Amino acid sequence: MKKLFKIFFVLGCTCLLASTSTFAAEYLSITTDNGNVRTGPGTNYPASMELFQGYPLKVDTKEGEWYKVTDFENDSGWVHQSIVKKADTVIVNAEKSINMRSGPSTKDAVVADVERGVVLTRISEQGQWTQVRHSSGTTGWIYSPLLWP
Repeated sequence: MKKLFKIFFVLGCTCLLASTSTFAAEYLSITTDNGNVRTGPGTNYPASMELFQGYPLKVDTKEGEWYKVTDFENDSGWVHQSIVKKADTVIVNAEKSINMRSGPSTKDAVVADVERGVVLTRISEQGQWTQVRHSSGTTGWIYSPLLWP
């Protein structure tokens, strides 16, 4: 009986781990300026938003060549697979502007003031900090909870 319990326990844990990785969130970035987000999965649906290159999106579902996506403000719509790629960008998700620092600590110098909604390219991560690059070329570190995703 104990042996049977151990087998079911191990099997249950394995299934739980497999399902956790299967349902991990997927993020994409827009690859073009003026990328249309549509109200449905097709060009026959009207555009509800236009997004700029690098804008990150969370994938909710996929239907054929179309992804249903949500942004950092919880707006949603559909984008075609030809205008997205695996996400390498983040967006500032703070109520007001935040500090970009020269290193991964509040003790490091401030190199830039970054406004809510600014898109940055993710370079690396260290603990609770993310190293990023602005389109202007400025690089620095931002406290990760202030970024999405």
